[in-house]
Amino acid sequence: MPAGPAAPSGAVSRPHPTLVLGVILATYLMIVLDASVVITALPSIAQGLDFSPAALSWVQSAYALTFGGLLLLGARAGDLLGRRRTFMAGIALFTVASFLGGLADTQAWLLGARALQGVGAAIAAPSTLALLTTSFREGPERTRALAAYSAVAGGGGSVGLVLGGMLTSWISWRWGLWVNVPVGALLLWLAPRVLPETERRPGRFDLPGAATSTAGMTALVYGFVRAAESGWGDALTVASFAAAVILLAAFVTLERRASHPVTPLRLFASRRRSGAYLARMLVVGGMFSMFFFLSQYLQGVRGFTPLQAGLAFLPMTAVMFSMVRVVPRLAARWGDARLLLTGLATAFAGMAWLSRLAETTSFLPDIALPLVLIGLGMGAALAPLTAAGISGVDPADAGAASGLVNAAQQLGVSLGISILVTVAASSGAPAGTGLELHGAARGALADSVATALTGSAALLALGLAVIAAALRRPRPVAIPRLTEVAR
Repeated sequence: MPAGPAAPSGAVSRPHPTLVLGVILATYLMIVLDASVVITALPSIAQGLDFSPAALSWVQSAYALTFGGLLLLGARAGDLLGRRRTFMAGIALFTVASFLGGLADTQAWLLGARALQGVGAAIAAPSTLALLTTSFREGPERTRALAAYSAVAGGGGSVGLVLGGMLTSWISWRWGLWVNVPVGALLLWLAPRVLPETERRPGRFDLPGAATSTAGMTALVYGFVRAAESGWGDALTVASFAAAVILLAAFVTLERRASHPVTPLRLFASRRRSGAYLARMLVVGGMFSMFFFLSQYLQGVRGFTPLQAGLAFLPMTAVMFSMVRVVPRLAARWGDARLLLTGLATAFAGMAWLSRLAETTSFLPDIALPLVLIGLGMGAALAPLTAAGISGVDPADAGAASGLVNAAQQLGVSLGISILVTVAASSGAPAGTGLELHGAARGALADSVATALTGSAALLALGLAVIAAALRRPRPVAIPRLTEVAR
């Protein structure tokens, strides 16, 4: 049941909340799916457009960086211009960029289109969670909606792996981008008929804040990718990290002084919310890095086709989506904090098991069963993790808070992959980009993937530690009795 009073007699009836949730979930699925739909196609893309191993990570990062870096500006646009209007503008840009990306015949063209897709997603995505927050009352109704939203956030990535594998095997990797065009057109038709519009708010855009945050994160990711190719002592590597520190420090300074900051620093006043943002970066970074490397292992070492590699993730996908109906009941019985900690611990156990793979590891049980554990854990954890990121937020900050949740997810994707590309390179093995490898190259790729997955497990462990610290209740301060004071 949506929040707010019933419409008066004679007024146009509001759309059923199921329709509102359907459009929100379809949109977010398309946006999240696009972060992973190219992963099973990466070996084919590398072969077709001649990407180097480290440069290939930019196919993912170009999208995630502009998405994550501009999300907060997109959230602000929704607050100032109306969330439905902003949502539609973002979907239109995303759809056009997807069409252009499918036409790419050079590396620069593809990366430019992926970056433009990220801009469109950054404009549209914050409005999805903000519209969900304002359309469903806090309590069981919002919990159910958030469980579905979180299942899309986590499971949508693995759906993209399957879809990308199907399209790459059957037609071409280009259709992983073109598939967004009819879906985007349908959403543009449905949005004005289903989604409510919100009032415009007075204010200004914080362009300097958005520019410094996006440039700073880009410099940071570039530093890690450059280190994988040229080493930590390379002058450009050092310069990239130095630029990242300067730009991110400037971002914080600007936000403290801005009258209408793109990132209201008051959102970080809550230890619970701050911990949720940081943990989301770490956990999602570990998850998407696993997608990135395991897909290359399955194709390069095991000889899977792109379709078979995508289908290999189905055990995790099926379990994660099945958790949608279970999570609200578990949250009511256990509480969000216990459910979140248990889920992250389960996902960590699965990732630690998966990190033990080698050239001869069998799919059953040593890949499929860890994926099931990861699906169970992430399916349980993502809904309470999302709720923690928007808990206690003033309605005026709903857009900014939802933007931070999504920004943490996308920045986690780009940082996680760039860091673990460097970790994999440090093992001395190739960061495999080709199709099936042979001889010593297969063993070397298996070793590098195992090293990277160990890093993914470490990121999940750090996320678990952050959440445990953020949810820890402060010790009560002992107040002396009056008689003791008198003495």
